Amino acid sequence: MKTESKLRPGERLDNLERNGYQIIQDKKRFCFGMDAVLLSGFAQIKKGETVLDLGTGTGIIPILLEAKTEGGHFTGIEIQPESADMARRSVALNGLEHKIDIVTADIRDASTIFGASSFDVITTNPPYMIGKHGLKNPDEAKAIARHEVLCTLEDILRESARILRPGGHFFMVHRPFRLAEIICGMHAHGIEPKRMKLVYPYVDKEPNMVLLEGCRGGKSRMTVERPLIVYKEPGVYTDEIYEIYGY
Repeated sequence: MKTESKLRPGERLDNLERNGYQIIQDKKRFCFGMDAVLLSGFAQIKKGETVLDLGTGTGIIPILLEAKTEGGHFTGIEIQPESADMARRSVALNGLEHKIDIVTADIRDASTIFGASSFDVITTNPPYMIGKHGLKNPDEAKAIARHEVLCTLEDILRESARILRPGGHFFMVHRPFRLAEIICGMHAHGIEPKRMKLVYPYVDKEPNMVLLEGCRGGKSRMTVERPLIVYKEPGVYTDEIYEIYGY
């Protein structure tokens, strides 16, 4: 592959440690973090299923899910043209054009674009912050990725409920401080919470991420899985994290 021809000024290639795949990133924009990788390990995709990633950024989740699962086809929707362009170039770089589509569009229009009950699975790593939660990044691209500037949790849940087929599954990574709002919102939109895993940076610290699975039209019963601990000690991941990353 002529990787140099795929890159533009300021961009870099990161090795995903899966199937030899690489991803194009730009440190001036929002680069993917551990939350996206953990979501790709938490999501359960069956053979042949169609998957939509809401707010795909540079396409990290569809690319990782293609590497890790037997899903049939993956689509990412992203409102920022520059991020969507990087995602498309990463898809092409890895020879995955037949498995992954990237659509430049507003999440709030997703059900109109794709139609009702059109996907088996939805994944999302949405903006976590609202209002004055945290400081808004002065860089617009990073602010859009981290704060509910262009879409809200309500938008994500509303569109997911419309797009998922009955019995389809919804996977999301978010922050525990919004857990009550998330669970109530999922239930209100008919996406019944089914599985939850809290992520702790260290065994003696408070959780800083939560992974959630919901089922459209599912019965009311949720399993809380054993927690995921990220670090054994500073700079040393636990064995489970190494396994998720594929090292």
